[in-house]
Amino acid sequence: MKFTRWQRLQIVLLSWLGRLAIGIIGRTLRFEVDDWQEYKRARRGGPVVLSFWHNQIFSATYFWRRRDIVVITSQHFDGEYIARIIESFGYGTSRGSSSRGAVKALLGLKRRMAEGHDVAFTIDGPRGPRCRVKPGPLLLSRKTERPIVCFHIEPLRYWQLRSWDRTRIPKPFSRLRVQIGRPLQVPAQADQEAWMDAYQQEMDRISNQAAKNARTKK
Repeated sequence: MKFTRWQRLQIVLLSWLGRLAIGIIGRTLRFEVDDWQEYKRARRGGPVVLSFWHNQIFSATYFWRRRDIVVITSQHFDGEYIARIIESFGYGTSRGSSSRGAVKALLGLKRRMAEGHDVAFTIDGPRGPRCRVKPGPLLLSRKTERPIVCFHIEPLRYWQLRSWDRTRIPKPFSRLRVQIGRPLQVPAQADQEAWMDAYQQEMDRISNQAAKNARTKK
């Protein structure tokens, strides 16, 4: 996608600010993980498909850093600077979205999984609807015979932007609860509509559980 000179300047500036903010704030955060064994269990047989809401990009970038995870990012303006930010934290990227370049991006992710990399989706991106799942991970799980592992990160204290996804930026020294979901293994002959419902229910379940756990102390 071609960008104007002003957009290119914005991308450089936003990338730099994003790297700086995540790096500085991230070092102060305290993550408390629930059901980490679900990820470990799913990962024993090979790479997995990670799935989370778009508004958690800030927290997720720091939490999963330096694990050689490949992330699908959109070809829009926001996808460009997000890609540059996450690459600086050790992620690979595959360009595309549910609206543009989807097939190419999924094929790229399939190849990266064959190489042993986990892959990740902001499942309601790039433009929403907010907190509504899309079928990309289901298709990838079916084609690779590897499970989807949903997760949700709930900061106890945060700033919330006025963007379409209501991006959450945790405040320095905040406590965050990370809820790992049950692995979803999509069979080859899956009924997509039924699995979309199950997928949405699991994302909603862990979101609610993480919010509940964030209000309690371990």
